[in-house]
Amino acid sequence: MSLTTKNVRSKTQHSVKSVYVDTPRLRQHALVCGEGKSEVVLFVHGNLSSCEYYRELMLSLADTHHCIAVDLRGYGDTEPVPLDATRGVSDWSEDLAELLQAMKIDRVHVMGWSAGAAAVMQLAIDQPELATTITLVAPISPFGFGGTKDNLGTLTKDDCAGSGGGLISPELIRLIEAGDLTTEFPESPLNLLRTLYVKEPFRFSREKELLEATLKQKLGVQFYPGDHVESPNWPFVTPGKWGAINAVSPKYFDLSSFADLAIKPPVLWVRGASDLIVSDHSLCDVAVLGQLGVVPDWSENLDFPPQPMVSQTRHVLELYKSLGGAYHEVVFQDVGHSPFLEAEERFLGEFLAFLNTV
Repeated sequence: MSLTTKNVRSKTQHSVKSVYVDTPRLRQHALVCGEGKSEVVLFVHGNLSSCEYYRELMLSLADTHHCIAVDLRGYGDTEPVPLDATRGVSDWSEDLAELLQAMKIDRVHVMGWSAGAAAVMQLAIDQPELATTITLVAPISPFGFGGTKDNLGTLTKDDCAGSGGGLISPELIRLIEAGDLTTEFPESPLNLLRTLYVKEPFRFSREKELLEATLKQKLGVQFYPGDHVESPNWPFVTPGKWGAINAVSPKYFDLSSFADLAIKPPVLWVRGASDLIVSDHSLCDVAVLGQLGVVPDWSENLDFPPQPMVSQTRHVLELYKSLGGAYHEVVFQDVGHSPFLEAEERFLGEFLAFLNTV
């Protein structure tokens, strides 16, 4: 293992360090805090974000836990190696396993936020002995994002139209590429942080730093948004083969086998009641946008209903429970997609109580 370390400003007596870890397939960047503690927590961020979003939570836990927050492949300061979407999120899972191996960690509490929950669940499927506990925060559905229509994850269209990188706005890509820090354009990254990541009027205390971390998103047909293929089915695009948005299409992505884990760590599921990204009526779901007239040519005759994302997660976790596992669902009222930041003290209380049950 090769480590390069840079001290980063801390708000408490603890310090957060920026660490680069050479693993077999790529050089990974992470933040670490509370080193030397026996209990290790691995934090995995979601889409259009980075490990920087976990800084405050890590500092709050550093008295009792060794905290590691990693930049996933395609994000932040991790080496920009493409993600093979045809493997679902297995590239992410394998990267995480290799990171822990390089850091000589064989047991860990894992927390995944949004798309990061997909990586965490895949890691549990691939390496069931690693996870002591699993925390899912505003998790993507185990059946992916877009293109399914019921609790069982039934495809809306056989070619998975309505999912994948072809649905990402070119204007958003242009603004990320330009490093836009303003609210001048409706689809600017800052407007997304303020209107989709949280329930308004909440503002992140370190908004500029988090926005700058988001703008480190790697762009292109092999990264974000990835490639796409035309479809005869509304909305006329299907997934390509590269990048995170294609990787979480139901064409390649199905984590329903999570319910069958031979080793079943306890699961904490935390979500905000006002989440606009992951819900049964998500404003990022093309079916909802079609109903609202934002995406043209939608009609009732298409048989293209909104994806019941939360209900799908509950379905898989109920199966997990029926097969001997345990999960606890916590819903924060008046909170959006980022419970651990919007309601930091409430989240910390729930999270620590959960960790202390093991």
